[in-house]
Amino acid sequence: MTGTLLIKVCGMRDPANRMELEDLPIDLFGTIFYPPSPRYAGHLPREVLTRLTATAKEKVAVFVDAGFHEIRAITRSYGFTFVQLHGSEPPALGKALKEVGLKVIKAVSADPVTGFSLAEEFTEAADYFLFDTRTPGKGGSGEKWDWRLLETYRGQLPFFLSGGIASGDAAAIAALRHPALCGIDLNSGFEHEPGIKNRQALHAFIETLKM
Repeated sequence: MTGTLLIKVCGMRDPANRMELEDLPIDLFGTIFYPPSPRYAGHLPREVLTRLTATAKEKVAVFVDAGFHEIRAITRSYGFTFVQLHGSEPPALGKALKEVGLKVIKAVSADPVTGFSLAEEFTEAADYFLFDTRTPGKGGSGEKWDWRLLETYRGQLPFFLSGGIASGDAAAIAALRHPALCGIDLNSGFEHEPGIKNRQALHAFIETLKM
């Protein structure tokens, strides 16, 4: 825990880069198993993926419309404790994953018209939401959305703030006072290139957030 917010750094795909970040106050590392993503790690040799996930931090395996058996096989093989569902998965999948002891983060798009109404059906099928930018495709976009929409979310399930968060956003995030905000998801805004994180930028951002 960093202050009152969990820090999740997603899109890790290089073991040496992940080790560079190990001593930072990061709570969760995310690894993406969605082939179209430029941060896809599922093609890595087993020994490389084993090193990538050899961390004392909580580990999140990110999927888009994958099936239960695929998710279960990967989480078992590499010791993932969390699963992030970032597609059009049914609530039944979230419930099934929770039943085998995994923590479930369900990504929900911030819709300018309907807000977070789509989160309602997942209330009992997830442990956390991740509110991200609405896009025509699947997966994250790296773009921001209007955080004023958070006023429309009155659910009790805690959520991660996601979507284009970058170094200059620490003060604005620190000023957010939504009672269900539990963490932030950091990815493309802190990279040298897709999947390779900028340690200095992450460290400075987290320190600013804690002030």
